[in-house]
Amino acid sequence: MFRQIALRTKIFLILAALVLITVTGSGLTMSMIYRIGSTLTSVLDTNVVALNVAQGLETSLVMQKGFLTYFFLDGDAAWLKQLDQYQEAFEDWLRKARTTAYTLEQRQILNEIESKYIRYSYGRDQVLTLYKSGDREEGFKQHRQIRNEFFAIRDLCEKYKSEHEKSIRAARKEIRSEFRFVNIMAITAMPGAILLGALLLYILFNQVLEPIRQLAYAGEKDGKSGRIVDEVKALSRRVTSLMEDVDQTQSELQQSREHLLQTEKLAMVGKLAAGVAHTIRNPLTSVKMRLFSMERSLELSPTQKEDFEVISDEIRHIDTIVRNFLEFSRPPKLKIQSVSPSDVVDMAIQLLRHRLESYGVEVELYRQRRLPEIEGDAEQLKEVLVNLIVNACEAMTDGGKIMIREEEGVADPLGRVAVIRLSDNGPGIPVSLQDKVFQPFFSTKEEGTGLGLSIAARIIEDHKGWLNVRSKEGKGTTFTITLPCKEDGIWLRS
Repeated sequence: MFRQIALRTKIFLILAALVLITVTGSGLTMSMIYRIGSTLTSVLDTNVVALNVAQGLETSLVMQKGFLTYFFLDGDAAWLKQLDQYQEAFEDWLRKARTTAYTLEQRQILNEIESKYIRYSYGRDQVLTLYKSGDREEGFKQHRQIRNEFFAIRDLCEKYKSEHEKSIRAARKEIRSEFRFVNIMAITAMPGAILLGALLLYILFNQVLEPIRQLAYAGEKDGKSGRIVDEVKALSRRVTSLMEDVDQTQSELQQSREHLLQTEKLAMVGKLAAGVAHTIRNPLTSVKMRLFSMERSLELSPTQKEDFEVISDEIRHIDTIVRNFLEFSRPPKLKIQSVSPSDVVDMAIQLLRHRLESYGVEVELYRQRRLPEIEGDAEQLKEVLVNLIVNACEAMTDGGKIMIREEEGVADPLGRVAVIRLSDNGPGIPVSLQDKVFQPFFSTKEEGTGLGLSIAARIIEDHKGWLNVRSKEGKGTTFTITLPCKEDGIWLRS
């Protein structure tokens, strides 16, 4: 019966079956990608944020440990001030935790944490009162009693954190289940697609290619050969179209893979944030306290004092970088104030003066007059300039020159703008990489995090401005910062 069907009908039926399998498989794949994307988005928007909050809650509690003991040993009231700061931080994290508690069990744990912490705080205040009144023996006795309450609260914080980790594991299990379903469907459909492909190959070879070969030998003896040649051309056009569709599908799948990889990296940022805070911020805090003590106790010469201030500024710079890394998954909180971008440029150059000398880099500032004021966060904008200057220095391994030009102008739709152009005479950026420099986690340096330029671009965007790059290999690179000027207390909008 199959032999009695016309050639066009055979090919049409086989191709229709293949297209049906392809469309069904593509539909299932797109559906799975959408569902997986929704699950990942939910994990990032809820579970990862909640896990960060839970870690912050536990960390702020742990940081309160030991201050009463220090006060008991030396009676320095500074320990109590630090204790109050960490207590406020704990209460702030507790309020945040209530906004990210999505289950009844999580809310119950938070209620228990709050209740126990109130009792613990009251007992701690009683111990503090005894220490201050001079009854150190009774105070020490009650101090040992409330220590168990502290450990109970810490265990509850750990339990609350494990609840969110359990939610993340459940989401991961769901994603694996979706992938398993797609694999089963693919394995099921593959034999049918292979059989149909083999049948189509057989038909094409025996009923299309072989007749074409025979016609080629026959030459123009058959006057009807023109019709067959036209059918082959039509088939060729269809095959070409199918090849283009395959290339497009591969490109889309590659983009989907890159998107999933990017999402996984962002999820890892959320999970690593707590560890980074614990590992880096604690030593930084200790260093800053030591420097503060040294500054008050040592008599420094003007040069030493200047060096001391630079060290302090660099430590604050490191702390700012850590904070930006931790807050990468959420928009930074800008401290808006009126500031001239020229002041920000001066602060960045002054901060990096010693580092520029160590790199052998000279900075030339072209300024006709100070730029008009904008509404912005001076520290965040300084971070952008510091990042750009340090990147330029690292690119110019043998030293070089950085030119900073300040300009005013008008740009749609911002209106009147302040422009800062930062140029170097380094090796430049390859054209193939210029579109990627602002992507998170993209870096050409082995030790780089790939977050610097991404954070810088986001900061400028939060200021309603633009950060652009223009570069030629061997000719250097220019970054242009465009910011809307302040006028009558409002942003200019065209």
